[in-house]
Parts: sequence; structure tokens; C-alpha cells
Amino acid sequence: MTMKKEKKKADCPNPLACPVAVAVDAIGGKWKGIIFYHLISGPCRFNELRRIMPEITQRVLTLQLRELERDGIINRKIYHEIPPKVEYSLTPFGETLKPIVNLLRDWGDTYKEELLSNRVSYDKEV
Repeated sequence: MTMKKEKKKADCPNPLACPVAVAVDAIGGKWKGIIFYHLISGPCRFNELRRIMPEITQRVLTLQLRELERDGIINRKIYHEIPPKVEYSLTPFGETLKPIVNLLRDWGDTYKEELLSNRVSYDKEV
């Protein structure tokens, strides 16, 4: 059993070669998954996303949107009007992540109370 674990580790010496690392990089972090989750229900403008997630700064939202766009997960559409309008939506490639994010949502719904309880218990011990 140890040999299998060691072999698995040897298969991913480079984080870009590890499929889990690649997937987590695409939608991981504090905000990317949340941004993606809100875009599942349809296109959003920048300020809509800011209203939905008031804790995110404008700079961080911009950076996260750029990374999602760079990876081909979301599309940025600019409407040439006054004032300018920019809308973000999922690309067909981004749509392939819907089942994964929906499973994360379901898992969070199911285990939210347990997670929060565990955190409180842990913090009391530490």
C-alpha cells in the first residue's frame, strides 16, 4: 500500500501535472467558486457581483474575473454604449463545471452545521 502512495506522489512532481491541483487552481480560492456559482443562474454585470458579495474588494473581484476569463471559464462581453456595460457569463467550457459546483453547494448545505460546530470546538481547544 505504501508503494502505491509513493508512486502516486511521484506521478505529480509538478503541480501542473496533478489533475486535482489544476482543477483547484481553476476554481479554488476564496472567491472564484462563489463568482462561478452566481454566474450559473445567468450573466451578471460587475456591480451586480459586487452587491452579491459585498466583502470582496473591487481589485480582487477584477483579478478573479480576469483569471476565470483567462482560463476560458467565463466570458466578458463589452456593450459599446454610454455608460459602458460589461457582462460576465459562463462559457460552454465553464458550463462543464456546473455539476461540480452544484455538488459542492449540496455538500455545503448538508454539512454546514457540522463544519461550523467543528470549527467552534476546535477554536475552544486551541
